[in-house]
Amino acid sequence: MPFFFYDPTFVWLLPALALALYAQLKVSRTFNRYAQVPSARGMTGAGVAAELLRRRGIRDVKVEPVQGPMGGGLSDHYDPRTKTLRLSEQVYGGSSVAAIGVAAHEAGHALQHQEGYALLALRSAIVPVAQFGTMAAWILFLVGLLLSRPLLMDLGILFFLGYVLFSLVTLPVEFNASSRAVQVLQGEGFVLPQEAQGVRAVLNAAALTYVAAAFMAVMQLVRLLVLRNMRDE
Repeated sequence: MPFFFYDPTFVWLLPALALALYAQLKVSRTFNRYAQVPSARGMTGAGVAAELLRRRGIRDVKVEPVQGPMGGGLSDHYDPRTKTLRLSEQVYGGSSVAAIGVAAHEAGHALQHQEGYALLALRSAIVPVAQFGTMAAWILFLVGLLLSRPLLMDLGILFFLGYVLFSLVTLPVEFNASSRAVQVLQGEGFVLPQEAQGVRAVLNAAALTYVAAAFMAVMQLVRLLVLRNMRDE
C-alpha cells in the first residue's frame, strides 16, 4: 500500500493499521484452529471445489494447486480471465473444516462468474485501473506535493479513487461468495451443522481482512484530500 510517508496526518492511518494487523492475526489464528479439525466426510479442498462446480454444471473451470509466499500461505483465488481456481497447498490437499471452507468460498466466485454476477464483473474490469492507479497516484501526488503543483496532486487523488472503488466493490463480492459457500456446504451435505460453525468462523475472519483493506483505502483518500487542502492554505 502506497502513501506511507510520514507527516502529521499519518496518525489518521493508525486505526486502519491496527485493524489490518488484527485482521491478519485473526485470520491466521482462526484458520490454524480449524485446520486441525478434520471434516466428517474427509473430502479435500480440491475435491469439494471440483464437486461443487460439477453439480452446478461448470465444466470449464480448472482447479489447481498454487504455491504462494512462505511455502504456500493463503494464496487461494479464482481467476475469471483463465477460469482457473487456484488453491494453496494446505487447502488443495487438506481435508479440514478450514480447507473445505476456503475452497468452497473460491468456488463461490466461479459460481458468481457463471451467473454473471455484476459486481464480480465490475471488480474484474477495474483491476488494471486499480493496479496502475495506485502506482501512478503515489508518483503524481508526491511529486505534486514536493514541487507544489496542485494539478499533479489532483491527478494523483483521481487515480487513487480507482483503488478505493476496487476496495469497496470487493466487499460485497467476497461476502456474497462466503454466503454461497456456507449455503452450499450445508444444503448439499458437505459439512455437518457443527462443522458449518467452523466454516463461518474461518470465512468471517477472512472477510475482516477485506474490510480492513477498504478502511485503509478510504482513510488514505481522506488523508490525501487533507494534504491537498493544506497545500492551498
